[in-house]
Amino acid sequence: MDNIKLEVKKFLLDSFVNESETGPIEDETPLLSSGIVDSISSLQLVAFLEEKFNFQFQPHEVDQDNLNTLNLIEEFVKAKKG
Repeated sequence: MDNIKLEVKKFLLDSFVNESETGPIEDETPLLSSGIVDSISSLQLVAFLEEKFNFQFQPHEVDQDNLNTLNLIEEFVKAKKG
């Protein structure tokens, strides 16, 4: 659980983010609101998080409040894992 941000960043970079285009992805880099992660890639991110960390999103949880930065994603995963 300690490497949630690293795992998510690796997934983003391996899947659809090119830091030479977006700039470096830091803990507070806005992912959704900046368009780095679009609606299709956000669904891929949700699927990755559910599989990797073994929990299910509720439909209302798939939003900027939980997915906009690596820090928010980490907090959300930790909360879901209890």
